[in-house]
Amino acid sequence: MPHFVEVVLPLALPKTFTYLVSEAEFQYIQKGMRVAVPFGKTKIYTALVIDLHQNAPTLYQAKEIHQILDDAPVVNEFQIEHWQWIANYYMCSIGEVFKSALPSGFLLESETIISAPKEVTVNAKELSDSEFLIYQALQQQSSLKVEDIVAILGKKNVFPVLNAMLAKNVLVLQEEVAEKYKPKLTRYIRLQEEFLQQEQLSELMQILSRAQKQRELVMHYFQLNAKEKKPVSVKQLLEISGSTSAVVKSLVDKEIFEEYYITEDRVSFEKEEESGFQLSLPQQKAFDEIKESFDKQSVTLLHGVTASGKTEIYIKLIEDYIAKGQQVLYLLPEIALTTQLVTRLTAYFGNQVAVFHSKYSNNERIEVWNQVLQHSDKAKIVIGARSALFLPFFDLGLIVIDEEHEQTFKQFDPAPRYHARDAAIVLASQHKAKVLLGSATPSLETYHNVKAKKYGLVELFERYGNVVLPEIYLVDLKDKYKRKRMNGHFSDDLLEAMAETLSKGEQVILFQNRRGYSPFVECMTCGHVPQCPSCDVSLTYYKFKNQLRCHYCGHSIANPTHCHACQSVDLSTKGFGTEQIEMELKALFPEKTIGRMDQDTTRGKFGYEKIIDAFKNLEIDVLVGTQMLAKGLHFDNVTLVGVMNADNMLNQPDFRSHERAYQMMMQVSGRAGRSEKRGKVMIQTYNPYHNIIQQVTHNDYNGMYNEQVYERHNFKYPPYYRLVKLTLKHRDFDKLKEGSMWLYNVLVQQLQIPVLGPEEPAISRIRNEFIRTILIKIPNQNHLGQTKKTTQRILNSFEAIAQYRAIKVTINVDNY
Repeated sequence: MPHFVEVVLPLALPKTFTYLVSEAEFQYIQKGMRVAVPFGKTKIYTALVIDLHQNAPTLYQAKEIHQILDDAPVVNEFQIEHWQWIANYYMCSIGEVFKSALPSGFLLESETIISAPKEVTVNAKELSDSEFLIYQALQQQSSLKVEDIVAILGKKNVFPVLNAMLAKNVLVLQEEVAEKYKPKLTRYIRLQEEFLQQEQLSELMQILSRAQKQRELVMHYFQLNAKEKKPVSVKQLLEISGSTSAVVKSLVDKEIFEEYYITEDRVSFEKEEESGFQLSLPQQKAFDEIKESFDKQSVTLLHGVTASGKTEIYIKLIEDYIAKGQQVLYLLPEIALTTQLVTRLTAYFGNQVAVFHSKYSNNERIEVWNQVLQHSDKAKIVIGARSALFLPFFDLGLIVIDEEHEQTFKQFDPAPRYHARDAAIVLASQHKAKVLLGSATPSLETYHNVKAKKYGLVELFERYGNVVLPEIYLVDLKDKYKRKRMNGHFSDDLLEAMAETLSKGEQVILFQNRRGYSPFVECMTCGHVPQCPSCDVSLTYYKFKNQLRCHYCGHSIANPTHCHACQSVDLSTKGFGTEQIEMELKALFPEKTIGRMDQDTTRGKFGYEKIIDAFKNLEIDVLVGTQMLAKGLHFDNVTLVGVMNADNMLNQPDFRSHERAYQMMMQVSGRAGRSEKRGKVMIQTYNPYHNIIQQVTHNDYNGMYNEQVYERHNFKYPPYYRLVKLTLKHRDFDKLKEGSMWLYNVLVQQLQIPVLGPEEPAISRIRNEFIRTILIKIPNQNHLGQTKKTTQRILNSFEAIAQYRAIKVTINVDNY
């Protein structure tokens, strides 16, 4: 009887595929192993085994697998079950989850190798110019890759030429799979055994009497070996001796030294001896309450004001779970936050901490994956951004989700469009683990679950060491402009406070949630604003590079000297971003060091670390930044925080804009006065009597919660309704309009629940594709799974209509 394995491919395919295997392979293969499988015409992909059975597929012919890639599974049963849940809940294919979850070094894809056929005579006259160039290149080289042929012909699409040559039997194609991951090998040397005896040593020195440099190197080797009592690496020996690798090579050639390699981790941490601490009384009380809450509830919210010492409580909790031999996952919303936290946790736990996020290289991520898979002591605690959720945990005891309210826990592109907080709670229930959500400004959904008694609640409203919460001052910009008390974008009050703070040697953080120099450039004669040719959005002006750039597709042009519409030279920048604030500050405080932290300055692998370390080490006096600054960073010497313009957060076209504005302002205020000195926060606004700004001033979370929940209930938004957002894209405006209307009408008819749309979003064209959105509101009393199934069935019908097939539809469940 034939044996089959069912596999998932890392492609956006809605189903799994069945492949044929031999008896021997069937006995050897297990769920969670990777196999290389042929798919399509010739391509070979990595697939993941999710089932083994003897049921032949009915709709297609099963192919044979190409090869087995693993000796043991790289994915466990918990993960496969969790991925199935993510695929079902977030309405995407399991292949998309698989692709997102595995480090790309595990996802092998075959490369097409082109070679000339043996013993075939080719008539060069029958070949076209392009074909002849490839034929000539194959005479010089035994094989070529597709990118080599692209370079030879100087054009991107070379497949028609290759297909024509295949038809003429002028070349042969082969598919090759190459392993991407390479372990880090460190080169070590040791003395040959024959020289370890005393008599042979004097003989060795005699041999080297004429080779002074080699003799010195051997002497240094003895010194290192005696001092370190561990293997001596070539790098270490060369550093200490000041010698060269040529000398080492000579000694290896003379068979005096023997070289060998040891596999080492790319990332390792050292524990600090004096890293212990005691919890304060309020912290100890909160710690005990969390443990009590965990006896009754699997999820608990720690609602603690900024700088109340939540991290110390997490560390003590983590210690308890590690002592039981369980694993801990610590999720953070931003890579910038992992920088500071890794320093604190590694000082306490040493090399039991592993870090996993997208700024780590492929090889580093595979090493962390393998450490978690092998139950290594080096990965008892995993710190990471949302992708760390997919690691192969075997005995998860605790998941800590810090700053749980942050929107960056939600993945927007590509699929799966999951929310890490919600997916982590499901993962914890699989492992029967506990979840601790921490925030000074919890999300409305979480607090609603607390009120509904689904989650436990622990409150900590006292800052660590009895430090007082910062004073919040409101600056009325309308009044300041009227009285001409503004210098650029700075009010006289803010400048005065900055000068006073800097004169005391203290630091300042300025918050402006918009990058670039200014959002757009306008002609003062005709009002023309330069637009992106591919997107419906104005180009952002960058003064340092003197260019206009689109934040959606990356299109950029040189800064125009005259208006493209009326040729006027009277051009003016409107609005302001972080770059403009930075330049104004350099003019206002020329003797001070100004730093900037936004997406443009933190692109490199260590971009965050460099800026955060420089600010912590007092090398930067004033740090200007976007929302990256507002999240959980700890700086002792910051006593003043300035919010440059609070209104642009309040006026976003989003049902969560008021909640987000409150969270953002409270979080950025919490960066001030985190040690003995009391902090000061200055919020510049045109609307100082706005409810949200008043709630921030009085630290009134409950007032904000009650007001927002009342509005959400009235207007049918979460937490009372679930949202599914459908985004339709196409280059033809009329076809998109017609298709989106058809889909909307069918959804309204079939679902019998509120459906909004089809609506043009604020930016209705990106990369030359027009966009329409449809919003489905599912009441909490309706069956969520059933509604999604009906929606999916309607979308399948939509795809089956020939004229609408080219319209791209993306599904975003819980799109907020």
